[in-house]
Order: sequence, then structure tokens, then C-alpha cells
Amino acid sequence: MTYLPVASARPEPVRIGLIGAGWMGAFHARSLALRIPGAALVAIADPATAAAEELAAELGVALVTADPADLFADPEIDAVVIAGPARFHAQLSIDAARAGKHVFCEKPGALSLEELARVEEAVAAAGVHWQIGFNRRYATDFLAARRDVAAGTVGTPQLLRSLTRDPGTGSIPHAAKIPQGTIFLETLIHDFDALNWFNPGAEPVSVHVTADALVEPSFKDAGFLDTAVVTLRYSNGAIAVAEANFSALYGYDVRGEVFGSAGMVQAGRATETAAVRYGAAGLSAETPRLNIELFHDAYTDELADFAEHVRSRREGTAVPDHGVPLTPGLEDARRALAIALACIESAHTGATTAIVGASVAEARA
Repeated sequence: MTYLPVASARPEPVRIGLIGAGWMGAFHARSLALRIPGAALVAIADPATAAAEELAAELGVALVTADPADLFADPEIDAVVIAGPARFHAQLSIDAARAGKHVFCEKPGALSLEELARVEEAVAAAGVHWQIGFNRRYATDFLAARRDVAAGTVGTPQLLRSLTRDPGTGSIPHAAKIPQGTIFLETLIHDFDALNWFNPGAEPVSVHVTADALVEPSFKDAGFLDTAVVTLRYSNGAIAVAEANFSALYGYDVRGEVFGSAGMVQAGRATETAAVRYGAAGLSAETPRLNIELFHDAYTDELADFAEHVRSRREGTAVPDHGVPLTPGLEDARRALAIALACIESAHTGATTAIVGASVAEARA
């Protein structure tokens, strides 16, 4: 038997190294290895090598290391996905950029504006693509809502709302291990980006925060907060509200809303599907319990978008046009971080706090 030679039309995949084999890192690893044809997971770095080795064995990844520097030094690796603890994000981004690697970084991009400025300098000097994991932009309903805003369906945005209610059981056993400010820097930062995205052309001006430890009140004196409501004012006069809680007994609940001069659009729902059961006990519906359930496709699509941007730089091709600004970069990371940092100050003082460093002009001043 003689087989005919067939030239492959599929482009070379983007070769990606993963930093961090924890909960989110493991999901990203499975997306890169199994769900994104344009990407190839080739190495995993994590100081907890046992977890990295287990994940690598599951996915057929040959290279495992405890040191991310090994990924940066590998000429066969095009890009890295940073999914380690937030306190390491900035330096890992800087080291990766200096090594010429494109970077996908989980939120936040840094823990201070000064750190993020150093990331911006390194990325600009290296000329690499840097993207942050604001996955809600890739959720079908959030993207549809943003397109409605762009089309003028809601008119001029006047009132905006975004909420995150993490699933829980009514208590948070690991509360003592959660760093102060997490509710703003790692939870509500998604809401801040969504609100900024839904209000294009406007800059966040000020915040006022009401926050407490209502799920775990015994940790309040240590600075822990598990419940927060943030009121945001924008330069175009729009008023936005973001809220979060760490323990929703009914499941994972993420929603957004834009009310404007011509109408309203909503995104997200508390139920997993549109199916509702009617019975003697009343109505019931399934609800998502995990972030990787609610945003399974969005998490995958953001990495597919990242790989597409890296390939476009490598091959000189155009990236897909999604009709609205989609891919979140350093400017988006800075704007959301500036809001989160102002929230931390407002929660501490109880006063309305000006947002400093959110705009490009402020960052360059």
C-alpha cells in the first residue's frame, strides 16, 4: 500500500508554557492542550512540582520545572500563561517580556500602579503581546451586550451595574489565608473591567465603598472583607454600582446591566440553563457552582484569542475583527487596578475617593 503525501494547511501552533498548576492554571492547561487547536502546551512550571507533574502526565506534556526561568530561557517557547498567586504576576510578566515571550496574565496584572508601570515598560521595550484574563468579555451574553452598547441600542449609558456572588456554604473556612483587599483586587476587579468596557470613552473618576465581613465577621478586625458595594462615577456622568459577596448559597452568580437614554441591556443570569422545573414545591432551576462551569467557554476563548494575537505577530497576519474592542491589555489592566486601589482606600476611610492613575494621560504624567 502506498499513501499519498498531503501537505498540512494548518499553521504551526503557538507553543505555550504555563506558570502555576493550581485550580485556574490546571483549567488553562486543559484548554491549551485539548480545546484550542492553534495552541500547544509544551511546559509547566510550578514550585509544587508534584502537582505540575500530575497535570503534565494527564495532558502528555513532557517538560516540567519548579523554576519559571526555565520557560523564559527556552527558545522553543513562544509565550507563557501566568496563573500563579497575584503577588508574583508583575515580576513574572517583566521577566517573561525581557525574555521575548508573549504574556497572558491572570488578574490582577500587579498589586500597585508602580508595579504595573514596570510591566508596561518591559512589554513596550520587548515589543511583545501582553493580555490580562478579564474573561467576562468573552462570555456570549456580555459580548452581545457590549455590541448593543456600540450599536447605540441603549443610547448614552447612565446607570451601570455589575455583580459577583461567589458560591459558598455560609462560611469561609480559609478566610484567615485570604489577603486583605482580595475582594477588590481579585474579585470585583472583573466587575470594574466590565463596567469600564460597557461605558466606552469614559474614565472612572471616583468611588465610594461600603464593605464588611458579613459571612465571617470574626475576621473583620484582621482586615478581612467578604461583602462590598461600590459606587463609581465616570467622566461622562454615568453612575455605576458593583457588588460582591463570597458566599452565595444558591450558586455562582455573575450579571451585568447597562441602562441608557434609549433602553437597557442585561447580561448573565443566576441559573445554569433556561430550563425551569414546575412542581408541588414551586419552581426550581440548576445553578452553576464553579467559575469553570459558568465561564467554561469564555476561559477557553480568551486563550484562543491570545494565541491568535501571538500568531499574528509571528506571521504578520491580521487578528479577527470582533466588531468591538475585545482583547484586554495593559491599559485595561491599569484602569481596573486603579479602581480597586481606590476602593481599598475608600473602604478604610469611609469617604469618597478619587481614582488616580486610571487614564493614559495620568499614567504618562
